Amino acid sequence: MLQPGRKSWGYVAIADTLILAAGALATDALFGYPDRLFRLAGHPVSWIGAGIARLDRRLNRDAMPERRRRGNGVLALLILAGVPTLLAWGLQHGMAAVLPRPLALGLLAVAAGTLLAQRSLWQHVRAVLHGLERGGLAGGRTMVSRIVGRDPDTLDAHGVTRAAIESLAENFSDGVVAPLLWCAAFGLPGIVFYKAVNTADSMIGHLSPRYRSFGWASARLDDLLNLPASRLAAFWLVLAAFLARGAHPGHAAATAWRDAGRHRSPNAGWPEAAMAGALGLRLAGPRVYGGRLVADPWLGRGAAEAGPTELRRALALYVRACAVQAAAMSLVLASALAGSPA
Repeated sequence: MLQPGRKSWGYVAIADTLILAAGALATDALFGYPDRLFRLAGHPVSWIGAGIARLDRRLNRDAMPERRRRGNGVLALLILAGVPTLLAWGLQHGMAAVLPRPLALGLLAVAAGTLLAQRSLWQHVRAVLHGLERGGLAGGRTMVSRIVGRDPDTLDAHGVTRAAIESLAENFSDGVVAPLLWCAAFGLPGIVFYKAVNTADSMIGHLSPRYRSFGWASARLDDLLNLPASRLAAFWLVLAAFLARGAHPGHAAATAWRDAGRHRSPNAGWPEAAMAGALGLRLAGPRVYGGRLVADPWLGRGAAEAGPTELRRALALYVRACAVQAAAMSLVLASALAGSPA
């Protein structure tokens, strides 16, 4: 983000993107995305999702050959990621040109905060905990079905708990750490670009017959964008394990290093394995998606049995990992501001 007369790649511009990212993180932690606003206007991710669905209908028809569908998938990704990013770039630079710097940064931080899932992730996983405690297995299945893609009716109470913990770990990486990282690097355009690609991957980036070709570009680019954040998320979880009662930082680090590569995703295995090691659990493993058994290997060498107690510990670890990230963000920002020219 720039002010008139400031160099595009100057140190002050970098400090501005860090201020924006720190403000977005604080806004999301304190307020999240209000339900009333969601009911009134939806959410930026839902707007992107609507665009993906429209392009899917037009560019991914069953009669098309696979090569054409792959090319159309690349075109769809360029539109989906390019248009919102250009709009975000125009908004960021337009505000910088006409508004005082503190006001511009504050408004942009609020906008960027809507694209972080720090608070909502905690709320959704806590809802699974409450479902298990108040409604038993049926209650847990109902709530976990809102955050995972596996068949909830195939899960026992241990499976519901593991699914919630796995979702917590994975989404800490791609819903919190990754968007914050890209925001810190490039401001509002960075976080918008990341969320557009990540949303496309979640909708069309899976290996079903319909999306194997059309979603190929979205899946590959999402893997690339999440590469640094997934390792960083695991690192935050390791550090958080020093602060959480009963957690094991040494096991978290060792399990992430040993087992992350066993996951089908090049990225999700890092935070999931770190979470498994920290809590003394086994995560991932065989599970059912769409009526089909997926025989994935286990991450971690602890117990596969998990219940509300373990889920509560996972939430406590997540909160501390978010705090560790916020502290690191503050240190980086303070360093950038200290080195900025007056």
